[in-house]
Amino acid sequence: MMSSVFTKIIDRSLPAYILAEDEYHIAILDIRPLKKGHALVIPKREEDYILDLSASEFTSLWAFAQSVAKKIEKIIPCERMALLVLGMEVAHAHIHLIPIDKESDIHFDKPGVQLTGEEFEELANQIQAI
Repeated sequence: MMSSVFTKIIDRSLPAYILAEDEYHIAILDIRPLKKGHALVIPKREEDYILDLSASEFTSLWAFAQSVAKKIEKIIPCERMALLVLGMEVAHAHIHLIPIDKESDIHFDKPGVQLTGEEFEELANQIQAI
């Protein structure tokens, strides 16, 4: 399997706006966000399909996602945090965290929000600081 874009972010050969990281996971801001605060939670071990993770990896990934989602909610006011697993665009398991106020906020066929590099950096720094 070729290295995914996420593996390149994990090994720091591609830049990203990192929100949180531990030995097994990383959370980054999505560079094509549907809503401000849209993040991706990724296991560091490259696995294409989320259901192919071991039971412990799967459970650990969701616990990490929960902790990141709670941090995002402190910075981005929203009704709910959508947690989605689609996994078709990048061959590396990941969870989308999207702050939403209504279900239509998670339509991937709609254009997302546009943020500047400075806005991404500021948001990442705010979430990291929690």
